[in-house]
Amino acid sequence: MSGTARGGLQAVLFDMDGLLIDSERIWLEVEAEVMAWLGGDWGPEHQERLVGGSLAVAAAYMLALTGAPVAPEEVGRRLVDGMFDRLSTCVPLMPGAKELLAGVRDAGVPAALVSSSHRRLLEPVLDAIGREHFAFTLAGDEVTRTKPDPEPYLTAAARLGADPRRCVVLEDSPNGVAAGEAAGCATVAVPGVLPIPDAPGRTVVGSLREVSVARLADLAA
Repeated sequence: MSGTARGGLQAVLFDMDGLLIDSERIWLEVEAEVMAWLGGDWGPEHQERLVGGSLAVAAAYMLALTGAPVAPEEVGRRLVDGMFDRLSTCVPLMPGAKELLAGVRDAGVPAALVSSSHRRLLEPVLDAIGREHFAFTLAGDEVTRTKPDPEPYLTAAARLGADPRRCVVLEDSPNGVAAGEAAGCATVAVPGVLPIPDAPGRTVVGSLREVSVARLADLAA
């Protein structure tokens, strides 16, 4: 795709969990295991409180539920260890993810992976889906303020030399969408665990199969 064909699109900024990889069900398993270790019960209604949030928020929430005399850092470590073990074995892609990543790359549009997960969890995912798809990657433990703050997406746009208003953010969670919109980016929401309503400047789709580079370029125009 020529520069003219891709219009004003300067960069595409991808979330990871629940957007590119089908990891929310894996997070649910790991969270339940850690919660059992803390002496409590865990279910989907608890996970919904954490979707799109940071590891620190998850650890604090679990400790508040159980009152266990455990350091938040230990809870976070167990969560990351459990996810790393699983992602090192299998990284399940969401429908349309592979095709869209390839399309963006073939069009010559820079892409970034912007995740709330820690760097350790990005590595097996990048190995599985291809590091070559991303000009820049940013993890949740590499920013001062995580989503829904705009810092992660503003940082990614700056590193790519892109105007946030000419970037499109793809997200699956309300927190992630809020971060993208606060950064001034056009947003595409692919709702996962939580619903995301339509709103001005926001495109809501059923899966990444409904997203093309041409459609992203239209949004950035």
